[in-house]
Amino acid sequence: MTTEETDVAIVGAGGGGAVLALALGQKGIRTVVLDQAPGPPKGLRGELLQPNGQEVLDRLGVLGALPSDATRAIRKFHFCRSGGERLCSIDYGELPPPYNRAIVTMPNVAHHAIIDAVARQRTAALRYRTSFVSLVREADRVAGLMVEGPEGPYLVKTRLVVGADGAFSKVREALAIPADVHLYPDAYLIAILESTEPIDESFYYVGHRQILGLFPATGNKVYLFYMIPSGSYERLKQKDMRNLTQTWTAIAPRFASLFSNLNDWNQTAYMPTGRVRTSRWVADGAALIGDAAHAMNPHASQGRMQAMVDAMTLAEIIPACLADRDCSASRLRAYETARRQHVMMLQRLADQQVFYWNTGNPVVAWLRDRVFHTLDRNARLRHQVLSTTAGLRKTAPFSFVDRVIAAGLLPDLFTLTAAGASSTTRTHQRLNASLKDCRSRPRSSCKPIPRTSRACTTTNLKG
Repeated sequence: MTTEETDVAIVGAGGGGAVLALALGQKGIRTVVLDQAPGPPKGLRGELLQPNGQEVLDRLGVLGALPSDATRAIRKFHFCRSGGERLCSIDYGELPPPYNRAIVTMPNVAHHAIIDAVARQRTAALRYRTSFVSLVREADRVAGLMVEGPEGPYLVKTRLVVGADGAFSKVREALAIPADVHLYPDAYLIAILESTEPIDESFYYVGHRQILGLFPATGNKVYLFYMIPSGSYERLKQKDMRNLTQTWTAIAPRFASLFSNLNDWNQTAYMPTGRVRTSRWVADGAALIGDAAHAMNPHASQGRMQAMVDAMTLAEIIPACLADRDCSASRLRAYETARRQHVMMLQRLADQQVFYWNTGNPVVAWLRDRVFHTLDRNARLRHQVLSTTAGLRKTAPFSFVDRVIAAGLLPDLFTLTAAGASSTTRTHQRLNASLKDCRSRPRSSCKPIPRTSRACTTTNLKG
């Protein structure tokens, strides 16, 4: 039987696996990536790169290589009630540069750029049409894997196996790591439509068990996603397409002309949703990343981004493990420790969004819309939500008190205090400017300071 030796074997060439291969290849570590697909993905699903994902690609030298004619930078996202009423607007321009925008790419553009970069690495190899069969163990640790390639089965001897093979990970199963795999009752129909009018900002509509989102892509193309019951895509395709576009028009009337450009089911695709929670991410000689460890609902807008961050975090730990010839679970646990809390927070947040955004309960919907209205007025809470969605905040966006404030049940004392302090500062500045101007002129030309302002003036002089 053919045998191959490498330092790291990665099962799965998706977002996390490909990024890890590139990061390790750039460090000169021998890496093999195995994927059962015939080649890089060719599906309809586009990519929304959040700021943390952009930072990863920038560190790897990939962000600047993305073709300009296949990407679109977006700053503003508007959340609206079904029918058209605006609830809240989020502006990525409020984030610190240079990643103060979201980037929408044409299908698989970023992923193909990563794969191309992997192919240029001297110490990295990517093999499609190669399936994982089983793990090989030596003295209770993983020491390799059996795979099935185009020319038959062969053995890969390695010091570390990384499972990046998705929510239904076979590597995770072979490691006997318990997993809670939850399939949500809702999925999404996705589409790419051509707009006759330029659309520069994103829109997200929520209603009675309705979600419809629109992201402008390159040129006049627009990505659209629409919530449907899980497993209903094929049944939906048996119906008259006009029923669907009429529903969309009722939700977002301003885009009626865009929806009329849907004329073939080949313009659409189906995206199921699920969540994975595992008891551990590492074992002796093995680790899990991305959806294999922690799939999450797309409401978090962070699934693929978190897989990329997993890869970068693990890539920082692996070189020392290899140098010390120690890829034990205790040594690899530093990766899990660094990542788990952030990921768990995002999973909880996504599930909360599922409860409120997907709801058919009018009371819950009323509360959801009330929170959106509060966010539109409250810059502090809005920034906390934005920085979480962008992947820049590692703690939950709302404390218990913030939740009460967002529901409109309490005033935001933090904002009021800040506003009061800002007003007092401006008053002090005006008074100091008046005093300075007065001192520079003859005494007789100065107007007396009003009695109500003297306390502030005295404080300023003492300071």
